[in-house]
Amino acid sequence: MTVWRKSSYSGSGDNCVEVGHGVGIRDSKSPATHLPVSAEAWSAFLRSHRTTR
Repeated sequence: MTVWRKSSYSGSGDNCVEVGHGVGIRDSKSPATHLPVSAEAWSAFLRSHRTTR
């Protein structure tokens, strides 16, 4: 079973995106489905996000 994490910026709300290590991302309102994301794609996303801040 995967442990899903949400951003600390989400607070206690359940309207957020969660990340599952080695699995992908999902919408907290629809936890039964997820979008698979490779480690390489996730790393590229994080690099892109960090350079735009």
